[in-house]
Amino acid sequence: MKKTVQKALCLLVAFMFATSADAAVIRDSIKSEVLGVQRYFMVYVPAGFQRETDRHYPVLYLLHGLTDDERSWLDKGQMDRVADELMASGEAKQMVIVMPCAGGPDTKNIWNGYFNMKGWAYEDHFFQELLPAVEKKYRAGGSRDQRAVAGLSMGGGGSVGYALGHPDMFFACYAMSAWLNSETRGEAAPDDKMALLTAAVSERNPFTKIDNASDAELSTLRQIKFFIDCGDDDFLIEQNYELYKKLRLKRFDAQMRVRDGGHAWEYWHNALRLCLPFVSRNFK
Repeated sequence: MKKTVQKALCLLVAFMFATSADAAVIRDSIKSEVLGVQRYFMVYVPAGFQRETDRHYPVLYLLHGLTDDERSWLDKGQMDRVADELMASGEAKQMVIVMPCAGGPDTKNIWNGYFNMKGWAYEDHFFQELLPAVEKKYRAGGSRDQRAVAGLSMGGGGSVGYALGHPDMFFACYAMSAWLNSETRGEAAPDDKMALLTAAVSERNPFTKIDNASDAELSTLRQIKFFIDCGDDDFLIEQNYELYKKLRLKRFDAQMRVRDGGHAWEYWHNALRLCLPFVSRNFK
């Protein structure tokens, strides 16, 4: 009897492991003609993706921060564990999650940034090469109401910039501890990658974008749903407050959460538990 119970428990554990392991994280790459290099990215595919080959999924583009890369949301943020739990419980819909690479730890010698700048046309690469190739290969996205963007710090600002700059592409944006603006001093030297990034962030700040938008442009931009999430001890909280106030003033569909925490992975890991249900509620 004892052996029978043990065998049954072993079978149950094996089944549970097989079910949870059905979701997968894939490291993939694309040869970028725009950037002239091979660019890597990570893709999370939900349980059933490998079996249900005729099923189409919504997609979330999850952007990393300054000095990070395509693996950071997994290695530091444990994104796959959060996604597994939320999708298994039904709190989040099954979706494909794409984590591109737009940086690295050596800011002097490695390009960082999601916007176009002299020598680094990353935004062109993202929309002209990465997005269409990923969505075709992984049966995801394909239309605005099946596509969302989110990110932390530099990626938080990138997600806001992408949403406001391409309102026909995303229906929702979840910005965490977003780096939205920066003071610049004169013209950046052509080999100063960090200075060029800072200038690009300043040039693409959302405050100027929203203030200069015409009534017709605002009407289009208001179709995007925004969620601003920033810790009470985060050094970027004032920028995030300012964005939220401006969005509400201009009658955008926007909400904000301020929780205990700073500019740290513990905060962003927990933010995913709000992010994935938020985009899920708005996928069509």
